Amino acid sequence: MNENVVDILIYLFENYMDSDQNPPSDQAQIHEELVQAGFPEGEIDKAFQWMDELALHQDATTLGDHAGSAMRLYSDEEMSRLDTECRGLLLFLEQTSILDPTSRELVIDRAIALDTRQIGVEELKWVVLMVLINQPGQESAFAQMEDLVYNDIPVFLH
Repeated sequence: MNENVVDILIYLFENYMDSDQNPPSDQAQIHEELVQAGFPEGEIDKAFQWMDELALHQDATTLGDHAGSAMRLYSDEEMSRLDTECRGLLLFLEQTSILDPTSRELVIDRAIALDTRQIGVEELKWVVLMVLINQPGQESAFAQMEDLVYNDIPVFLH
């Protein structure tokens, strides 16, 4: 089985975060469920660490009022891991107010934290969902992003 952290995050999102069902309060119980579902233990541990780090970043400081006019420059590592299509998606999401500069930075941070050489657009969409569901006051942006993911709405960038 070739499961990765994103697959585990998708499983957790679809089974706990975006449902009325309350997740088990014991992380060991969720871990065991993931093992029973066939996910490798090493990847499960990485997914839990990824989510813990996301929770820690929720208290990130805002970028200020001038951030709207600023242009985002990507580092060499970011450019090698986030191809042109991914960077275009981030720009589109920011231009349509699904992401603000602070959440964009958190998305980039969490995408780079994935244990993959190259992040695809579909993986990036799930990272955006995971970030937005954990951000208070982002319900509308989350709903819009959820439509993009589940309804497989193509994002045309010109």
